[in-house]
Amino acid sequence: MHLYLLSLPGPTDNTPVLRTLEYGVIILLWLFFMWVVRAVWVEVRPLKRRRRRDRKRPDPVTDGKRSRSRRLQLHVIRPDDQAGRTYEISDEVTVGRAPGCGVSIGYDAYSSNLHARLYRLDGDLWAEDLGSTNGTWINAVRIDERTKLRKGDLLQVGGTVFEVDR
Repeated sequence: MHLYLLSLPGPTDNTPVLRTLEYGVIILLWLFFMWVVRAVWVEVRPLKRRRRRDRKRPDPVTDGKRSRSRRLQLHVIRPDDQAGRTYEISDEVTVGRAPGCGVSIGYDAYSSNLHARLYRLDGDLWAEDLGSTNGTWINAVRIDERTKLRKGDLLQVGGTVFEVDR
């Protein structure tokens, strides 16, 4: 005598659904990989391209005028362990992690090697982003072109926040 159990419906054929999900995961992995490669490339792209781009920028010294009458300084506000540090700003200075930067913030993992450029033009202080990964911010607004800095402005480069002082 055979005992028959209630017959349950057999397994459905999910092969097309599983195959689609597999391809979707593979595509997402490739997109993530390409995003990481792009982020690394932007950070370490050849210096030649940067120099070519620099040639198009206005010279910080025009008509032989140099405004050295007002001292310009950057005071570190954040991170807390660096707060109180002060940097004198000459006619032109770069800000970033690289040791050759005039304002070297090697402790900041969120800044690029050459993150931003600060320069004087007709007595005013200007800032511009040098194609950094995380951007340069003035008073919580990301800048895409050169922007004039005023006393009391907050300049954020990576995770470091400076206050502009004259």
